[in-house]
Amino acid sequence: MAKILIRNMNNRVITNNDNSKDILNIIHEEQVDWMHACGGNGRCTTCKMVVHQGLSTFEEPNEAEQKLIDLGRLAENERLACQNHLNGDIEVSVAEKNKFPHINYSD
Repeated sequence: MAKILIRNMNNRVITNNDNSKDILNIIHEEQVDWMHACGGNGRCTTCKMVVHQGLSTFEEPNEAEQKLIDLGRLAENERLACQNHLNGDIEVSVAEKNKFPHINYSD
């Protein structure tokens, strides 16, 4: 069973063994409020995760992510929650510019 640890949400841990779902859906199923302005279509970067550990468990960036990388909108340690599946344990944070004002983040 793979787990997601969200550092700046008080080290919230989410576990899941269904890697057919994207990370955004897994997070939302656990009632975690995570931004996604384009509806999970890989166009806006509002669901981007800063990846602290586990980057090697991600597949190569798909076409949507690669376009955003080429445009300078995704750094090498950032991935889109809507475009990736949970293939192993990861440690992430909500990107600073995508934090919701109604949530108290832990860092």
